[in-house]
Amino acid sequence: MVDRELFALFGNPVYHSKSPLMHNLAFQTLGYPGCYTRWLLEDGEKLRDTFLDLGFKGINITVPHKEAAMRAADVVEPFAAEVHAVNTLVLIEGKLYGYNTDAPGFYRALKTLGPVRNVLIMGAGGTARALSLYLRSQGIDVEVVNRSAPRLEWFKNEGFICHTWESFEAHGHDAIINATSAGLIDDSLPMPKTLLDAALSKAKYAVDVIYGRETPFLKEAKRLGLPYFDGSEMLLQQGIIAFDYFTDHRYTLDKIEVAMRPFLEL
Repeated sequence: MVDRELFALFGNPVYHSKSPLMHNLAFQTLGYPGCYTRWLLEDGEKLRDTFLDLGFKGINITVPHKEAAMRAADVVEPFAAEVHAVNTLVLIEGKLYGYNTDAPGFYRALKTLGPVRNVLIMGAGGTARALSLYLRSQGIDVEVVNRSAPRLEWFKNEGFICHTWESFEAHGHDAIINATSAGLIDDSLPMPKTLLDAALSKAKYAVDVIYGRETPFLKEAKRLGLPYFDGSEMLLQQGIIAFDYFTDHRYTLDKIEVAMRPFLEL
């Protein structure tokens, strides 16, 4: 009997996650001896001990423990350290290595839409921070719009062009990205409808980081005929990169994607 390597998603909550389905399908398809599960972790400070005590080889981390995961790591990649968020931990020769696959996964997904030179990110939380820094590192111009000014201070200090709803004027962006929680559990929009429609009418693509439902934002994009994707594509692409770390780069990213993508239809 082959000993299986253990992987999991740590977070609170985790019951809704599709990550086990995604990774286990890839393990099975590629013939890799791995098993992926969920682990409800209430106290982030117990993350490292829980990981080691349960014998995991690697984990993904979701809210609210991404900063705790960075503290738990022995080695943190530069980008994850810059955004203060680790969503993937891998045990290598007795040390925990921390990575952030969210933003690289998002970029990998974004490229499937077509050429993107500039984007407008709606929101000013942790996801917006990670995306803005990574997309800029890939040569994409980033602007940020948020309801209130105080949360934009970090972005201004990082050199991003920022707007509040009151100061925003649509002037054309290749992609409009919703990095807010608007539409996750209600029918709200990430910006007032007049501003949103003005931005979408001059854009080429629309992207929402929320997955599992067609948000009001994406309904507007669809109504205006824009190509778009939701957070499912981002989930898939970040999972592909995490799987690459889990399996010590045994497969190409394209081969992992072929094995993993069918989970979207399950």
